[in-house]
Amino acid sequence: MTRHPAALVKLPTPDAEGIYTFPDDLVRAHQQWTDALAERHRAHDDGVIELRAPHSRHPYYIEMRRPAGRPVLVIEPHHDDFALSASGTFLAHPRPLTVVTVFTRSTSVHPALGGTYSTEAAVSAVRDSEGAAALTPFDAARVPLGHKDADPPYRPFNRERLERITEELHEVAAAHHDTELLAPAAVTRHPDHLLVHEAAVRLGCRWFWEDLAFWTTYALAGCDQHLFRARARGRPTLRPSTVEITDVILDKVTVLRMHGSQMHPERKAYRPIRHAWTTAGHLDGIGNGTYAERFYRTESP
Repeated sequence: MTRHPAALVKLPTPDAEGIYTFPDDLVRAHQQWTDALAERHRAHDDGVIELRAPHSRHPYYIEMRRPAGRPVLVIEPHHDDFALSASGTFLAHPRPLTVVTVFTRSTSVHPALGGTYSTEAAVSAVRDSEGAAALTPFDAARVPLGHKDADPPYRPFNRERLERITEELHEVAAAHHDTELLAPAAVTRHPDHLLVHEAAVRLGCRWFWEDLAFWTTYALAGCDQHLFRARARGRPTLRPSTVEITDVILDKVTVLRMHGSQMHPERKAYRPIRHAWTTAGHLDGIGNGTYAERFYRTESP
């Protein structure tokens, strides 16, 4: 049975300048939570599994989820997008997952590790391992499509590529006809996110997460929110909703340590947690100590 982390660990509360003081508090809280789970694992608790960060090989511990309910077909641009943006919701409310990753070939790696992962094959392999580790607690099936991600400076995506990827996703969706689709809302300018969002809309997807790619620059910027609203015109209204993830926030940190195993300093991997706090902070009637993820729907669930 999942235990509320606050029963063992005091959850960190960011102050007005939390982007500077918050990460260290979160690191300490997460270590205490990991230590508690490690003790349960050593006591042969079958509900707790060990994960190893693919780059550092550092061990972490997390409770394995037991999915139930209607299956979900997740369409993510890159290996980290579901983990960044929507993993807390499915840690709190596990459902059977199949995760389709569109862009699985990459040369994007932490600059300090360019010598360690110097080829597209090496970078793609470590990012694939990170994606697999991040999805292990969800017992999720994985479907890689094998496309190469966009290189900066970013330009609009190719329409022919959109057609090809849409057809590939259609074939996957047809094999999972009883699932609910979930995809990025594309609250960014990243061409990969925009392409996958467009493809998902064509497939009939009506449930989207607030993607956090470059969130400090894009997702929270007024000009990009304006672009997001402008893109949504002429389509069914995207109604925002939130899911509270306070009870699982430290487990989400573990998931982030998997997908960002080559990221350092470590606190950089926790930026989505800061966004989760900011999201919750804008909700009426929500007090301190609350974290949330934001989604958009074009219909009632």
